[in-house]
Amino acid sequence: MELSVYNIQGQDTGRKVTLNDTVFAVEPNDHAIYLDVKQYLANNRQGTHKSKERSEVSGSTRKLHKQKGTGGARIGDINSPVLVGGGRVFGPKPRDYRFKLNKKVKSLARKSALTYKAQENAIVVVEDFSFEAPKTKDFVALTKNLQVADKKLVLVLSDQNKNVYLSARNLTNARVITISDLNTYRVLDNKALVITESALAVINEF
Repeated sequence: MELSVYNIQGQDTGRKVTLNDTVFAVEPNDHAIYLDVKQYLANNRQGTHKSKERSEVSGSTRKLHKQKGTGGARIGDINSPVLVGGGRVFGPKPRDYRFKLNKKVKSLARKSALTYKAQENAIVVVEDFSFEAPKTKDFVALTKNLQVADKKLVLVLSDQNKNVYLSARNLTNARVITISDLNTYRVLDNKALVITESALAVINEF
């Protein structure tokens, strides 16, 4: 598949770039995508949730009434889980949600996601650019020129560019990442994938 290269004014430069079929035209594997997205979200979980068990609740350990002869149910101390303010039974404990995924599976998932974007014609290639200073209005103008202003988008750069990153930081529907941060979740979590010319050259080698 060939795509036109646009400049930041949204004008066709007349140049064409070719999307590598081994990256953008593979047989999509939905299960690999599921596993990779699941791992990405799991790795982002803090896992610091915690509730107090019976032995951790602050309260007296005195037995409230005798075991037999009261005509009521037997009962222990005020920290019992059946009483209001008591401990919680089998509550959450801090844990690590991370799990391992093979590199080949992750690679297949990312290629599958890129293939879906190519099939949806959701990829826009722009020539390498930079801003003289961080200005949100410059980034908004860029999205309008590329006709993606009304879409949730991800801009993929080949290297870190502080001015471009800061220009998009205040926009809720835009995210700027580098190739090293390009993963299955980031590819799928948008309606438009804007890639710079130099970044696409590296992605074609995935």
